Amino acid sequence: MEQLTGQDAMFLHAEMKGLPQHIGGLSIYDQSSVEGGMVRFKQILSTLESRLHLSPIFTRKLARVPMGLDNPYWVEDEHFDLEYHVRHIALPSPGDWRQLCIQVARLHARPLDLSKPLWEMYIIEGLDKIEGLPENCFAMLLKVHHSAMDGATGAMFFPLMHDLSPEIANPGDAPARIIERSSDWQLLAKAYVNNLKKPRKFFKLLGNAVPAYRRIRRGRKQGDFRSLEDKQKTRFQERISSYRVVDSVKFSFEDVRAIKNTVKGATVNDVMLTIVSGALRKYLESKNELPEKTLVTGCPIDVRSDAEKGAGGNMVGFMTVALRTDITEPKACLEAIQSESKQSKTYAEALGPRIAMDVTDVLPGGMMALAMRASVSTGLTERAVIFNTIVTNVPGPPVQLYFCGAELVDGLSLGPLLPGVGLFHVVYSTVQNKKGTIAISFNACREQMPDPAFYAECIQSSYDDLKKATTG
Repeated sequence: MEQLTGQDAMFLHAEMKGLPQHIGGLSIYDQSSVEGGMVRFKQILSTLESRLHLSPIFTRKLARVPMGLDNPYWVEDEHFDLEYHVRHIALPSPGDWRQLCIQVARLHARPLDLSKPLWEMYIIEGLDKIEGLPENCFAMLLKVHHSAMDGATGAMFFPLMHDLSPEIANPGDAPARIIERSSDWQLLAKAYVNNLKKPRKFFKLLGNAVPAYRRIRRGRKQGDFRSLEDKQKTRFQERISSYRVVDSVKFSFEDVRAIKNTVKGATVNDVMLTIVSGALRKYLESKNELPEKTLVTGCPIDVRSDAEKGAGGNMVGFMTVALRTDITEPKACLEAIQSESKQSKTYAEALGPRIAMDVTDVLPGGMMALAMRASVSTGLTERAVIFNTIVTNVPGPPVQLYFCGAELVDGLSLGPLLPGVGLFHVVYSTVQNKKGTIAISFNACREQMPDPAFYAECIQSSYDDLKKATTG
């Protein structure tokens, strides 16, 4: 048995109607690299079954503590059924990109069954009319609950199902599964001991918070960073429905790097934030809804130490970055975002990157769940703006991958919407078709963004404007 951390459990507490808390990824494969030119569903099941032992995420489920008195535990599912988790579907004719995005959005909107291992996979055929793809491709949509992994964990998990060549490797023999059972009384006894430790954790947190407050106060006084407390409300801060939209726009990594090099100190992530900034500006201007002041984004950051690099679960901090949607000229916007990102990193270092983890470990799980549900039901999340959107950077595989012999040629990545944040962006870099690519994928509440194809056009137009203003 392994207990969820406070931050892992937070994503379970945030799970409510219309707000499933799983992350997802769509991968598209070319079957021409497979002997015989076809991957059979039976072969996919066989390959996955041989690799279940490579990650505990595949076969473990939640064991909840009675009355929510402590964080749940991960336990092996003695009734695990692979064919429940892996489903086989097809797009209707003609099978174009818009149909694929609609299908993915529908599947991503459905919550996972929290009584089973927290993942699902959909093999999607019928991708016959998607521009730029070879004939006879298929897609794999993978959904995993955020309580089981963050972006960094996902970057380690995804390659486990893949090979470095069309030849399918032998992952080795699986060890015998160990099924542990604990009664409610045993879980309550553990909860009693764990809760006795919370006051000590609280005072440790308080001891870290006092010097953090002093560092922040000193940093503001010295002008190292500025306050972003005056956050603007947009359509993406309204109540979130149960329906989603999905799309993605892909760019050449070399072109993005060339744009980055035109501004001293800028990073690739600064360039992607600038593209998102321009896209939001164009989209909201088209609705006559662009606030005069800048929008802000939350940027998750991996806070693992070197010793924790292989750790699973969630170890995430947050930076708040001004997107400078108040600046019209693209290169000037990039220069401003480079400065804003630098200030945000300085602020995060002053606050302490692990403070969010420490807070969730101190607060009782039941109290967190109650607070989240109360804030949503009372509309507090719609009035108190935290972020206008989220932009997270997920590193993709740096080498060409193959699934059951089929070559990975395209894909997109998806995150969960949060109360009061109805638009989520993922920056995803990888090697596809033997070329370095970087994409901005997004998913949003369908009522807040009824026209995702137009927003994808806004992203492409923002990139085109920035490229023209920097590299010509």
